Amino acid sequence: MTTALFSIAGAVALLAAVITVTSRRIVHAALWLVVTLGAVAGCFGALHAEFVALVQILVYVGAIVVLVLFALMLTKAPTNPLPALTTRRSPFAAAVALVFALILGTGVVLAFGNQKIQPVPDGSPEAIGTGVFRTWVLPFEVLSVLLLAALIGAIVLSQRSGKKGD
Repeated sequence: MTTALFSIAGAVALLAAVITVTSRRIVHAALWLVVTLGAVAGCFGALHAEFVALVQILVYVGAIVVLVLFALMLTKAPTNPLPALTTRRSPFAAAVALVFALILGTGVVLAFGNQKIQPVPDGSPEAIGTGVFRTWVLPFEVLSVLLLAALIGAIVLSQRSGKKGD
C-alpha cells in the first residue's frame, strides 16, 4: 500500500512539475507548483514522515508559493503568454535537463544501489531538527540561495526597458 501511494504521489509530482516548467503563463506555473509541492508532501506522507510532510505543506506550499505570487504581483510581471521567451530555447533547455537528470540518476544508483531505506527509530521533531541542522544544513542553504536567485531573476525579467531592441 505504501509503495502504491508513493508511486501515485510521485507520478502526480512529476507530471505537475513538467506542466509547471512548460506552462506559458507564469501564474498558472505558480499554481501548478502548488500541486507539485503538495504531491511531494504526499510522498513524505506515504513514507510515514508526517512531520516532514506537514513542514513541506506549511513552508513550501504555504510560504514559498505565496512569496512567488506576491513577487509576481509586486513586480508587475506580465501574466500573458510570452512565446518569444519560452519557445525559442526549449529544445536546448530540455536537452540540458535530460543530461542533468541522467547524471543525477546515475549518481544516485551508483551511490546507493540496492540499499533499502531503514526506518528511523526516533522520528520526533527534535531528532529531525538535529539531523537537519547537523548533516543537511548545506543543502538547505544552497536551496535558499537558489530560491533567492530565482526571485531576483524574476524581478530582473519583469523590469521593462524603455529602449527599443532590448
